[in-house]
Amino acid sequence: MTEPKWLEWAKRLQAIAQSGLNYVQDPYDKERFEMVREISAEIITNHTDHPKQELIDIMANETGYATPKVGTRAVILRENAGKTEVLLVEELKWGSKWTLPGGYADIHDTPSEAVQREVWEETGYEVKAKSLLGIFNRNQLPDVPPRLIDLYALVFLCEIVGGTPKTSIETGRSDFFPVDALPELALEQTHPLFIQLGVDYLRAGNRPTVFN
Repeated sequence: MTEPKWLEWAKRLQAIAQSGLNYVQDPYDKERFEMVREISAEIITNHTDHPKQELIDIMANETGYATPKVGTRAVILRENAGKTEVLLVEELKWGSKWTLPGGYADIHDTPSEAVQREVWEETGYEVKAKSLLGIFNRNQLPDVPPRLIDLYALVFLCEIVGGTPKTSIETGRSDFFPVDALPELALEQTHPLFIQLGVDYLRAGNRPTVFN
């Protein structure tokens, strides 16, 4: 699934409006940027079932210079009975589909601290980030449902160094699955490419970070 042009245009208009409202001084220019934001919401409403005011409220919550958010995902692999398995968590937000553990980076996190913290919070495992496998704009990956907010996904290969399994308010079970027999993934959060990068890294040894 490629991001449709109308959504790209709407997001670009929203970015112009958001950045403009961050710097604007003149009240008339402020009104114009608010109108641009409203046009962005109208475009999306015309192509979806999202109410216009709901979209305007979401956009208004995004302040400052418009830039992608940053999130992390952890690829944790093990060998079991001759099969390569990957650790996944049941993501309650996405209808109990499965994802790699991870989430938004917090303020003051380093990238490795962010992914290690997210894994511990969602699974109970303590991990060490070993390698940066790839950096991707989530909305530009194939077959990913488009979303209003762009996000840079930092995908790390991690290894378990301690801890015991647990659930969280965001996730249900965590479990290992054979990489050739995965459950239904929440593509909004986890793309099969992320897992394949980890498998390729382990099988081929060190390899360059992939980015789009």
